[in-house]
Amino acid sequence: MTDRDDDQPDAPPETPLQRALRLKQAVIDARPKPPRGGRFQREQAARIATGKSKPWMSR
Repeated sequence: MTDRDDDQPDAPPETPLQRALRLKQAVIDARPKPPRGGRFQREQAARIATGKSKPWMSR
């Protein structure tokens, strides 16, 4: 028995491009995310037209 870190011993080694993409995705996922459920989402849920909250924006 050998102690391997691989889950799949037959899998090909990770290419540099795959490694870079994996690390980039990890950095993106680690960023703080804005809170969900802001005014836009509430308006969409209530079926209110988005522009109605800013009447001065209409022509």
